[in-house]
Amino acid sequence: RIVQNTAGHAMLVGVGGSGKQSLSRLAAHICSYSVSQITISSTYGVNDLKSDLQAMYRKAGVRGEGVMFLFTDNQITNEKFLVYLNDLLASGNIPDLYTKDEQDAIVNEVVGKVKAAGLSQEPDSCWRYFIGEVRKNLHCVLCFSPVGGDFRMRARKFPALVNCTVIDWFHPWPADALFSVGEKFLSELELGSDDVRNGIAKFMPESFVTTQEVAERFLKVEGRHVHSTPKTYLEFLKLYGLLLNKKREENDSAVMRLKNGVSKLKSCAEAVTHLESNLKEMLLEAEEKAEVSQGIANRVSAEKEIVEKATAEANIEKEKVEKMQTEISAQQAEAEAELAKAEPAVI
Repeated sequence: RIVQNTAGHAMLVGVGGSGKQSLSRLAAHICSYSVSQITISSTYGVNDLKSDLQAMYRKAGVRGEGVMFLFTDNQITNEKFLVYLNDLLASGNIPDLYTKDEQDAIVNEVVGKVKAAGLSQEPDSCWRYFIGEVRKNLHCVLCFSPVGGDFRMRARKFPALVNCTVIDWFHPWPADALFSVGEKFLSELELGSDDVRNGIAKFMPESFVTTQEVAERFLKVEGRHVHSTPKTYLEFLKLYGLLLNKKREENDSAVMRLKNGVSKLKSCAEAVTHLESNLKEMLLEAEEKAEVSQGIANRVSAEKEIVEKATAEANIEKEKVEKMQTEISAQQAEAEAELAKAEPAVI
């Protein structure tokens, strides 16, 4: 309802994650408005903001398109941004947004529409028509957080932020909303049985509410704020999903490692059993070969004794032969000596 009115601007005040931007985009979709946001970078400055505003003014004032300018306090990198925003909210006419040549070009573009509306075609009249179209079609939605003193200070310095907007204050999510969001998030996770899923879904909002109660007691005792915002709850749900997947991967890896270990142990046990069976067969073969070898050794020993006995007898015979040979040699020598003595007498 706010953005459908002429010069309808809204200020949505709530802590981070309350759904301010989501609600704004939903409203823009319902009203068939296009959503425009500035893209903050390290080099984004006042001139860049002016260029973005000129593009939005052209769509709203010249083309007659509905535009929602969604602006958050995180995008205020320069306090001068609020000067232009204050003028936009107050009257729609930003003094130094256009140069004289750019203003004349816009007047020439809308002069046909001014004529069709039956209005004066003077430059001032055309410019007022252009600003009127801008106020009719361009709607600014401010998403601010009440945390800290910046919000209070900016509201004092730039009164149009408060006086020319409809303020919608976002309160903390009730327990039913926390439960609904947690249940929706958990529906995408594999948690086994429905009892486990319901138990976790009930624990999520309960833990968040308990954290808020502890933060309130901490504020009373220590005088320090600890903010637990709906965005914190969403991050909590996201972290739970990440940790759940991580632990499941670790468990799956551990189970796979244990399965591989058990498989290795089974294969080793089978290998040991096979080796024991082979060893028994080899021992039997070794015993058989040992018996055969022992039999051969016994036969060799017996034959060796026979050979040794025969060798001893041969040695005895050899000694006798040698002795007889010695005696025969001695007798031959005596016979030759006597023959030598007897030869002269015979001759």
